Amino acid sequence: QVLSLPIVVIVHGNQDNNAKATVLWDNAFSEIDRVPFVVAERVPWEKMCDTLNQKFMAEVQTTKGLLKEHYFFLAQKIFNDHSARLEDFQSRHVSWAQFNKEILPGRGFTFWQWFDGVLDLTKRCLKSYWSDRLIVGFISKQYVCKLLSAEPDGTFLLRFSDSEIGGVTIAYVIRGKDGSSQVENIQPFSAKDLSIRSLGDRIRDLGQLRNLYPNIPKDQAFGSHYNSEWGGPG
Repeated sequence: QVLSLPIVVIVHGNQDNNAKATVLWDNAFSEIDRVPFVVAERVPWEKMCDTLNQKFMAEVQTTKGLLKEHYFFLAQKIFNDHSARLEDFQSRHVSWAQFNKEILPGRGFTFWQWFDGVLDLTKRCLKSYWSDRLIVGFISKQYVCKLLSAEPDGTFLLRFSDSEIGGVTIAYVIRGKDGSSQVENIQPFSAKDLSIRSLGDRIRDLGQLRNLYPNIPKDQAFGSHYNSEWGGPG
């Protein structure tokens, strides 16, 4: 005999995301000898990090997990705290409400809905890019500006969209005639967009992109991901 996995009954496909959150929370944080269906309402952030990392690697089927700086970004997002240091989050507890009930500030979705969108996009369209560490992914728009503002014209990096579920965007540096730098963000690409034309080919199409941050020529970084059929930007 074996213990069954948790089962969630839904009546419509739009409940699938919430059902997955319930199963994930129950699997990760319930005790073996618990009272049936009872699971902790709050868990240590460190345990949540381990759970998100295991889920990410299992879902995407990659050996490249989340890094320390990724956890820092995720902590800032779920706790809505951009003033704390990395070590400040280590002693905190995250609640079920913060995970999948409370809407993120200024957004129309929860933390889990956003994270699950990233999982789906990476699994379907970005697995090889992530495994090659070509995508920073979990980084804020503000920190990207700080990183890129001193870099040469055309330096770029890839991050997961904050404003859309399941989107990846490209941030890059342009310099004005006066020498001042500005960081631009291309409208996020969805899984549908990337099924029409791959991320590698889209990067090749965009002439304003030159070097992947910190300083890797884009053809060197993404060359193996280009489609052999090349007709130039169009």
